[in-house]
Amino acid sequence: MSLKSYNTDMNISQLLANIVQTKIDIEIQGLCLNTQSAQSGDLFIALQGVSAHGADYIDQAIDKGCIAILVDSKDIECAIPSIRIDNLSQYLQTLASTFYSNAIKVNIVGITGTNGKTSVACFVSQLLTKLGVKNGLIGTLGITHSGQTSFNTTPDILTLYRVLNNYYQNDIRHAVLEISSHALDQDRVAGLNIKQAIFTNLTQDHLDYHHTLDEYQASKQKLFVLDCVESIILNQDDNHYKHFLNAAKGKKQTNYSLSDFDSIKTIEQGFLVQLDHYIFEMPFLGEFNLLNVLAALSSVEALGFKRNDIIPLLCQLLPPPGRMQKIDPHLAWIDYAHTPDAIENAITTLQKHYPNFKIRIVFGCGGNRDKDKRAKMGKTASKLADTIILTNDNPRSENPRSIINDILSGIDDSYELDIIEDRQLAIETAMTTLKENECLLIAGKGHETTQQFSDKTIYLNDLEIAQNSIKAT
Repeated sequence: MSLKSYNTDMNISQLLANIVQTKIDIEIQGLCLNTQSAQSGDLFIALQGVSAHGADYIDQAIDKGCIAILVDSKDIECAIPSIRIDNLSQYLQTLASTFYSNAIKVNIVGITGTNGKTSVACFVSQLLTKLGVKNGLIGTLGITHSGQTSFNTTPDILTLYRVLNNYYQNDIRHAVLEISSHALDQDRVAGLNIKQAIFTNLTQDHLDYHHTLDEYQASKQKLFVLDCVESIILNQDDNHYKHFLNAAKGKKQTNYSLSDFDSIKTIEQGFLVQLDHYIFEMPFLGEFNLLNVLAALSSVEALGFKRNDIIPLLCQLLPPPGRMQKIDPHLAWIDYAHTPDAIENAITTLQKHYPNFKIRIVFGCGGNRDKDKRAKMGKTASKLADTIILTNDNPRSENPRSIINDILSGIDDSYELDIIEDRQLAIETAMTTLKENECLLIAGKGHETTQQFSDKTIYLNDLEIAQNSIKAT
């Protein structure tokens, strides 16, 4: 069944009403851009040129239960009603806000930065919960209080609106959202009620997409100039702090820095700190995690809570999965570090907490991503770690050996290392041969539970592999 095309002069709200009520005489349950997240009763928005989108995926959408199609290319013939709209991508926000009208009533804390987004988001959400504020968390680890699935740090705009609309209907008025540079560049958060913006840090990442660090930074800065943003929380210790400060002129501003602590003492399992008149232990490794905690403290305080009510809760915070997650009883950790800066922070963290131990690292680099960082990660790891096992990360459509060779180009030929492409075998080897005077860092995938190859995606969980290796010994 094929319907006629509409030109872009038509009021899109009326168009949606026509599609839902008049032209098709069916009840649309939701909107979706991606067949992977499609639900029965959805209207599928078939954009061109994006994975799992577009006319090539209409059959998949129908199999998932979609009952109508909007398409931006030529008219199509398919088993369900369809309609073509010129320049369809320009109307995604209008479609989303028309169908999910309650989404904009949810107050959002938005967090951006190269590293730390997930930890800060988790900490803010935990603190709000402990303070009696029901909230939703949307980011790399998934979406809470929702049956909706996300395959990106920041979901597509229709998924976001759908989730937030459901939040509102379930009396959740606050959400904590990780916002990636891709999401800002692609306007995925357009029209949302982002009241507060947090900047964690900026280092090299995603240059396959942004091409230069300046472009990457410019994308991040878009969050801080949004009219809806009332307050900003900035990491004063980051080299790019002033750029974000200048971008956010006129907003209510809070800075955070390690110097906020009156004292910091490194202990084996974390830190003993003094903040104001409170002395307490923080059960996290790495000063970067202290910055993440300060970001969360600053955020919640800026939302109107008293500092003296927040600080006693800090020692109760739990780290997110896959972020310097210890594999007891061994001195081994899983971490999501997949940039040169993150690798450096993770290794130097172990060196500071365990100064008399050697450091072993297992890592690789993802395929179809920023190739320039591979040699830099190799160079950083070989400068800081005592031994390295190079392995696969997510090769995707690239040759795994080519990725490893790119990493090797940054490592001196005299450095002795092992190459075990099979990631499970690499982790098992590292765990079973770990010596009493060694710490092990398994880096790159963190919480992820799959590994992507050109022709398949397999189940692979770094934590489970490491734990099972311990049981086998």
